[in-house]
Formats: sequence, C-alpha cells, structure tokens
Amino acid sequence: MTKILLVEDDPRIASFISRGLTAEGHAIDIAYCALEGLSLARTTGYSLIILDRMLPDIDGVEVCRQLRSDNYGGRILMLTAKDAIGDKISGLNAGADDYMTKPFSFDEFVARVEALLRRSTPESIDPMLRVQDLTLDLRSRQVRRGDREIELTRKEYALLRYLMENTGTVLTRTQILNNNWGYGFDPGTKVVDVYVRYLRKKVDDGEARPLIKTKRGAGYSIG
Repeated sequence: MTKILLVEDDPRIASFISRGLTAEGHAIDIAYCALEGLSLARTTGYSLIILDRMLPDIDGVEVCRQLRSDNYGGRILMLTAKDAIGDKISGLNAGADDYMTKPFSFDEFVARVEALLRRSTPESIDPMLRVQDLTLDLRSRQVRRGDREIELTRKEYALLRYLMENTGTVLTRTQILNNNWGYGFDPGTKVVDVYVRYLRKKVDDGEARPLIKTKRGAGYSIG
C-alpha cells in the first residue's frame, strides 16, 4: 500500500481524510502537530505528505521548507483555509507540489492525491497488479478480467487492490475492515462479507475459474 502522512491538528478533519484515503487503499499515519509530523517524515518513507498550513506549533510553510531542506523527495499537498493568491504562492515556493483550500470536495481531493502519487511512482515499479487473467492498473485504476473491463465502486476497488497486493494470503475480516473502513469500525458488522459478495459477482461470475476464495472461519484470499 502507498504510505501517506497526514499532518493535521483538527481531529475531525484528520479522521475524515484518514478514513476516506484508507477506503481508497492507502496506508495513513496521522500527526497532530508539526514536530510529530517532522519526526515521522524523517524516519518513515512516505510517498505523499498532506500538510495543514495552520498548525499549532510551527507554520505549515516552514514545515514544508524543513522537509525540502531534509531532502524529502516525495510529494507534498498543502491544505489551508487561506485562499489568497499570495498564500498559495508562498506554499508552492516553500516546496509544496499542490495546494487546496478548505472546505474542499472530497472527490477533487482524491483526484489530486492520485495525480500526485502517479507523479511520484518510480518508473521501475510495475504499476500493474496481476492474478491469473485479472489485472488492476494502479495508474489508471482500470480493472480487467481477460478482455472484459470491470467497473468497480471505490470501496470495491480498494478491497480488490488489498486482496491482490496480498495474493495467496488469507486476510481476516478485521484486517480488511481496518484497511478499507478504518480502525474502530464495528467488527461485528457484515460489511466485509457484503462487499466480497459484490466483488465476487463482478470478478468471478461467468468465469471458469473463480479467483476470490473463502477460508471458512478465517477470511478471504485471491489467487
């Protein structure tokens, strides 16, 4: 999974963004202040840092400058309530790759995150996940089974990506819940079983060889 660091002091916004990006198939760490964010950024390899500009200890622009002075080579998306042109320019000049003002459309936010991640994906990394004749393109998000294109919802895509990134491994319902719906989601819910059923219908129905497997009492796998 793509590792993303979110530096945001508002717990409600942090939770909203984290849950949304987790549902998209990303692994999210949260820092609630600049110093914690800098510490995590210096010890963990993140492909993207989402950085609030108005932090309680150090201004986000200064954090951005420090990250770039530390030779952080990943992408930085700055979030702020300041929408003046001068504020945007100062953020971009400090090293941010993109700049979004609050409040924002989550669909646009996800599109910008994915665009930044595409720019940061090394050419040597194969952007295609493959299981038998099933392919998932991480760049275009296109899914195909043989010659057949498969249309998926966001949740279905995130679930399929998680399964394919762990091909052959039985993933428990709790693991899938935590990855796709976030920690704290009711473990007694049947949402995992429901979405596996949706996914199985789109991926396996009509195919000679089913790929999505159920391990009774354990979880699900693909292979």
